Amino acid sequence: MTIATATVRKHLTDIKEWQKLGEANIFPPDSRLELIDGEILEMAPIGSNHSGHVIRLTHFLSTLVFGKAIVSVQNPLQLGDLSEPEPDFMLLKPNEDFYCSRHPNADDVLLLIEVADSSLSFDQNQKLRLYANHNIPEYWLMNLNDSCVEVYRQPHGDCYGEKTTLRVGDSITLSQLDQITIDIADIL
Repeated sequence: MTIATATVRKHLTDIKEWQKLGEANIFPPDSRLELIDGEILEMAPIGSNHSGHVIRLTHFLSTLVFGKAIVSVQNPLQLGDLSEPEPDFMLLKPNEDFYCSRHPNADDVLLLIEVADSSLSFDQNQKLRLYANHNIPEYWLMNLNDSCVEVYRQPHGDCYGEKTTLRVGDSITLSQLDQITIDIADIL
């Protein structure tokens, strides 16, 4: 007797289908979903430490970049036809309509920040590769577990050529906005 084995196949989706699913209210309103490489992924709920750091970033960086960049917090970023993550924080190039007519894409990003505690491994691996593949020039991972900021620059293929780990006492100048220097203590 021969036992047949079933082949498991994934149904990958693209941005157009993803947006249609959203418009049709297929997902519950409180869902935390992202489209990453054609897969719909459920993200972990946001805890108070995570949200507090996002609020701190927003509060501190908004005043520093006023008139030089647009602050975007937990909003969609269209990366190609198969990914639409919602990074915790982005600084975007100025746009006359503040991205009302389209979602920003990789060319619009000056700085992208993910805040990570429970999602640390995912953000250090899948998200890092995604952002590098789409040439996000500067990716910061606020690693709350180790109380540091991992700074990734010089995207090349699916990795970054430069990684720097910063802690309280260190400072950094934004690569895309060179007049702005940040003390890590102010955001961590």
